[in-house]
Amino acid sequence: MNNYGDEILKLSNQICFPLYATGKEIVRRYQPYLEKYDLTYTQYIVLMVLWEKDHVSVKEIGSHLYLDSGTLTPLLNKLIKKGYIRKEKAPRDERELIISLTKEGEELKKEIIEVPPKIAKKVKLNQEEAKMLYTLLYKVLDGFKEDE
Repeated sequence: MNNYGDEILKLSNQICFPLYATGKEIVRRYQPYLEKYDLTYTQYIVLMVLWEKDHVSVKEIGSHLYLDSGTLTPLLNKLIKKGYIRKEKAPRDERELIISLTKEGEELKKEIIEVPPKIAKKVKLNQEEAKMLYTLLYKVLDGFKEDE
């Protein structure tokens, strides 16, 4: 293999690896805080979407979180069993499902608000760095959307 091939295949030259490892580590760091509420990280981010905008279609949640319906459906069913959300058919189109918070789901927001600042302390970025990283990560995600 030529030098170019050797260099391009080095883990130290891959942006994908630190993205993967960081994502995995952040989810791992969230877990002890979310266990208190019997939530997985993915369930938590679904709730975050609903806390921002309630009464959202399954398709819209999937779009926000880059999740397909095959992943979302069992996750939503677990949140329904826990009493945090409910689903109902959309009035205009019965094929569309609308997800809404229950009273328990709304109340959870008041308790779980303690979690993001605890995670932010562990990340060790100042506000400017965090904002720059956020912008860059969404630039990467947007670039993948253009491929579709």
